[in-house]
Amino acid sequence: MKISYLLLAEGFEEIEAFTTVDMLRRAGIEIKTVSITSDTKVKGAHDITVRADMTFDENVLSDAKWIILPGGLPGAKHLEEYTPLIEMLKKRAASGENIAAICAAPALVLGKNGILKGKRATCYPGFEQYLTDATYTAQPVEIDGNIITGNGPASTIKFASAIIEKSMDKEIADAVKKGMMVENV
Repeated sequence: MKISYLLLAEGFEEIEAFTTVDMLRRAGIEIKTVSITSDTKVKGAHDITVRADMTFDENVLSDAKWIILPGGLPGAKHLEEYTPLIEMLKKRAASGENIAAICAAPALVLGKNGILKGKRATCYPGFEQYLTDATYTAQPVEIDGNIITGNGPASTIKFASAIIEKSMDKEIADAVKKGMMVENV
C-alpha cells in the first residue's frame, strides 16, 4: 500500500496538519509528515513545534498515494517557494495523481502554479484571486477528480473525511467521524 505524505513548512496551520494526520491514521491510512527543510523540527503558525517523520526526498515522495498541503501563513508561502515540491506537484497533477490542499495552500501553492487549471476549487477567503484558471466555489471542501481542496481550519474534518472516502470508502470515513463523536460533518 502506498504511503501518503503531509508537507510541513515553518508557519503551517496546526489544526489542518494534526487533524488530517490523526484522522487518516484512525482510518488505517499510512501517512508521514515531511519537513521541507533539512531539519525535522518545524514550528507552526501558533508556535507549536513538532518533529516531522522525515525531510523532503522527491524520490520517496514520488510514489505517494496523497501529497497533502496544510495552509497557514507563512507556511503556505514557504511551500509555494519550495521549487522541488512545485515541480513534483505539477508532475503529479499532469499524471492524475492525488493532491489535497487546504486554507491558503490551494491558492498559493496549487493555483499560482497552474495546477488547478480547469478544476473546481476552494480556499481561504481572500486568496481566491490566486486560483489561476480554476473555478472558485467557496465551498468548505471541493473534490474535482484527483484534487481535494478545503477552505480553512474549521473545515479540516470535512477535508480529511474527503481524503479518507476517496482513498477507501464513505463507510470508513463515517466510522472515523463517529469514533470522534463528530456529527453532521
